[in-house]
Amino acid sequence: MSVYENCPVLENDKYLLRFVKKDDASDLLKVYSDKQALPFFNSDNCDGDNFYYSSIERMEKAIDFWLSSYETKWFVRWAIIDKESSKAIGTIELFHRVADDDFNGVGVLRLDVGSHHEKAEILEEILSFIIKPAYELFECDTIITKAPIYAVERIKALQQFGFEQSDRLLIGTNDHYAYNGYWSIKK
Repeated sequence: MSVYENCPVLENDKYLLRFVKKDDASDLLKVYSDKQALPFFNSDNCDGDNFYYSSIERMEKAIDFWLSSYETKWFVRWAIIDKESSKAIGTIELFHRVADDDFNGVGVLRLDVGSHHEKAEILEEILSFIIKPAYELFECDTIITKAPIYAVERIKALQQFGFEQSDRLLIGTNDHYAYNGYWSIKK
């Protein structure tokens, strides 16, 4: 069954991933208005949206876009729920990429968390229960994610998990800009 027909709930003992909801807006506003987290969000090829949202209205508009993108089978956006607090601490976006570059046919993972959660052990724990099912859910044998050179904790988590830095550039399908800083892992 397609991920766009039945979006699975994934979890471990600390975190739960479930499809994002409008009710997540107040929790996610804390993440997407966090100026210290902003440099870690991957906004490559996102038509100028840098994912900084300073009002509840703007956050709700972003969630509306995420929900409509799911309906059109563009991408899936999960809320990352901290089981201890029952609050959303970020999101994960995943999609199967079709493009005319070296990253055609891969799964693209965007992992956004507040700066308080941008720690190697937290990021690695979240990766530990999304990567394996993502290969099947998004019909790919490679997953890529972005980690700029200053994202020390994120890079540590990716390396510990088995991602390797790529020297290839991702060419934006919308803007045709060449983006670097990608890491990949194969099935």
